[in-house]
Amino acid sequence: MIGRLRWARYGKRCGVGRAKPTIEDVAERAGVSRSSVSRVMNNAPGASPQVRDRVRRAMADLGYEPDQTARALASGRQRAVDVVAVTNGPVIGWLGSHPYYSRVLAGVISALEGTDVQVRVQALSNPDDFEALDAIAARATVGAVLADVPLAMALRFQQRCRRVVSLAATSPSVPAVEADNAGGVRAAVAYLYRSGRRRIAAVHGPEYSADARERRDGYLRAIREFGLPEFGERGDFRREDGHRAARRLLAAHPEIDAMFVASDLMAAGAAQAVTALGRTIPDDISLVGFDDSVAAVCANPPLTTMRMPVEQMAVAAIRVLLDGDVAFGHRQTLPVELVVRDSTVRVGQ
Repeated sequence: MIGRLRWARYGKRCGVGRAKPTIEDVAERAGVSRSSVSRVMNNAPGASPQVRDRVRRAMADLGYEPDQTARALASGRQRAVDVVAVTNGPVIGWLGSHPYYSRVLAGVISALEGTDVQVRVQALSNPDDFEALDAIAARATVGAVLADVPLAMALRFQQRCRRVVSLAATSPSVPAVEADNAGGVRAAVAYLYRSGRRRIAAVHGPEYSADARERRDGYLRAIREFGLPEFGERGDFRREDGHRAARRLLAAHPEIDAMFVASDLMAAGAAQAVTALGRTIPDDISLVGFDDSVAAVCANPPLTTMRMPVEQMAVAAIRVLLDGDVAFGHRQTLPVELVVRDSTVRVGQ
């Protein structure tokens, strides 16, 4: 039998019976306090980027692996990212009928793969339901991703929880990962202009949406740049709103030869209205949407659109939250891309 002393030495050399590194070991190695290590592990505010780097290096050097179950039990709260959306109507059915939100969730889920962080979907049917918003902020742990919520809600959430990133530019103070909405619409109008269209109408999105406002501003700047007349209607980001807006436009301005529509769902409805009125797409009217969602591919004809990098935006937002402290007024803008399909290309072109 190996003597007790010899066994201890053998175990120390081979790792048998070696005590697992503790949070105190990590703190000593990094030269910081235990509470600083805890902040880094929990992605909580209060630790500088330099401290976070030192703690993470110490954890890697020591092979320290936090007991995630114990942490959750100790805090009484599961680490989670809240994805907050305003449905402006009944919650039932909204996720399946709006491809944008499905793409947001796809990006969030992919970014959280391999972590202990869960996803909680928070759908608010009323943009003035600040009581429900406050409850979400109070329960927030890792933080929240705001999927195109109104300005007042974004500011209210930030006041109650600094760990927030919006997927639209709501306010200079609210951190955001956004798409280049205005630049994308300018590119769409320029493309239609180069193809010979001179009566380019727009179906704008809802006023409460920061994305919709930026797309409207991009359209207005573009038609002024090219010296074109303005034709516009407004609706919500729904197929039926696009249908109604297109009918109103064509009734008031039958000379229209192209339309930019602020979302693919609305554009699909606009396409139905155009064909129902006896016009052909794209011979009589060229049609461009925005998003490059499944609605664009499934429309008849398939829609030319501006591809919005929704999944990549969601991934970038999650990375900001997981990194810990969210910088006040953080901004990241991702480009959009023109995707040409049958709604703007005449047969034989």
